[in-house]
Amino acid sequence: MTQHRHGPSADAVRPDPAASYRRAGAAAAADPDERAIISAQLGRPARGSPAVVHRCVFGLPTVVRVAPRLEDGTPFPTTFWLTCPVLRSRVGTLEADQAMVGLNRRLADDPQFAADYTASHEAYVGFRDTLDEPLPGAPGVGGMPGHIKCLHVHAAHHLATGDNPVGAWTIDRATPAPCSGPCVDPDTQADWHDRLDAHVGGGR
Repeated sequence: MTQHRHGPSADAVRPDPAASYRRAGAAAAADPDERAIISAQLGRPARGSPAVVHRCVFGLPTVVRVAPRLEDGTPFPTTFWLTCPVLRSRVGTLEADQAMVGLNRRLADDPQFAADYTASHEAYVGFRDTLDEPLPGAPGVGGMPGHIKCLHVHAAHHLATGDNPVGAWTIDRATPAPCSGPCVDPDTQADWHDRLDAHVGGGR
């Protein structure tokens, strides 16, 4: 398990100024070690052929790119999935505080914000369509382009690509994200390795 540091961090999740769709698209599929970590973070087996596209200061996944369709052909609800437990909690607090009410009001009242949001939606859909066959009639992400919901997916989209005004707003307010240390330890990772091996071996 790759870790860049140990011990607590007052600022564990930082936007990457080099984030882009090109880099997000070039990320390799998660290896067994990464899949075990992602599964531990989510509390369930990782689905959708994840690829790590953003990491925290400990070197652990923060955001993964997910295939547009699951193995059975079911559309996946988003291309970028936020896996970091600390950041998910902090974004959840913003949602609980009704942040989306003000954001949707701004979307209606601020033409530039609305135009940037629409452009982000179009880029997102264009990127998603390069990963697999297009999903006819499928929406964008988090209510795009005419509404704002689920700040988690907007935050993930922005960390992965640097291209989501709602995600940028969310990350700005959810960070710095203090963290006591790596959220997945070697024992937990090994346990999830075993679970995933059993899952595949059992044909489930």
